[in-house]
Amino acid sequence: MELEKQQTQFILEIKEKVRSAQYEALKTVNTQLINLYWEIGKSITEKQKDGWGKSIVPKLSTELQKEFPGIGGFSSPNLWLMAQFYTEYQSVTNLVPLVREISWSKHITILKKCKNDMHQREFYIRATKKFGWTKDVLIHQIENKTFEKYLLNQTNLEKALPEPQKKLAQLAIKDHYTFDFLNITEGHQESDLEQTLIKNIKSFLLEMGSDYAFIGNQYKLEVGGQEFFIDLLLFHRKLQAMIAIELKIGDFLPEHKGKMEFYLAVLNDKVRLPHENESIGIIICKNKNRTVVEYSLNTSSLPIGVATYSTTNTLPNEYKSLLPSAKDIEDKLQGFFNET
Repeated sequence: MELEKQQTQFILEIKEKVRSAQYEALKTVNTQLINLYWEIGKSITEKQKDGWGKSIVPKLSTELQKEFPGIGGFSSPNLWLMAQFYTEYQSVTNLVPLVREISWSKHITILKKCKNDMHQREFYIRATKKFGWTKDVLIHQIENKTFEKYLLNQTNLEKALPEPQKKLAQLAIKDHYTFDFLNITEGHQESDLEQTLIKNIKSFLLEMGSDYAFIGNQYKLEVGGQEFFIDLLLFHRKLQAMIAIELKIGDFLPEHKGKMEFYLAVLNDKVRLPHENESIGIIICKNKNRTVVEYSLNTSSLPIGVATYSTTNTLPNEYKSLLPSAKDIEDKLQGFFNET
């Protein structure tokens, strides 16, 4: 019996080695492909500067496809994307080492959807690599303004959580959630919002971000002979922490924080498993006064974030004016990615 266990473990170890080798091979292939596209883009750009004109690209495309019939990627539009890829990244020193880290299809998505914003592009390149986003997830994150929502999120995680958990949690909690997949009237109640989110659980978890799992809604806590109910309880696999969510269809009020603190204290004491980290709370409301939120969170030692939501795919108008300066954005991104 012991020999059988050893053999099973041996087989598992060999399988893991094969998977690791396959992954490294894929990474090598991707790096070589990106290097090739970079060099082609560089060559096209240099010939354009020499006055060759645009006609060289379709001619090059035809010859490459004729010479390498089994290899895709040499269409004229793709060759122009290679030139754009090189032109826009070659002078950005902090991005040049990163461009080989993700696939070409994801680069095309970022180039097309994040026009002329290098901080935004860096965020999505790094996040795609770090969290293993697929192309569809990447598109969803860009369209739902994850970059802007990350920059503006209001939490006390910086002081309430230890390293490295706090950095990952800051990215896991947004400032605004877009529930545009809900077919819900403007005058909905909190129970309507909760039930509709549950019915659309896959879209809801995708909007929340990567690595969230659903535990339950109206999750019951028993304290001193009384029953209390958390609107939604999730679990974040990388944070190894429960995420308690309270839904509010009106404005954020300071007393909402007190209620969340109560829930988190009970979860940590009665529900959390020994290997899990401290629970985190997210209060999602229709509107919030940012100053009121700052004062409220400043007095809490438990990790809480306050976010808003909308049922249309439109970022609130005030977001653009609230975005920090370019230097502040750079510092925040550098601090996050350096420490995680």
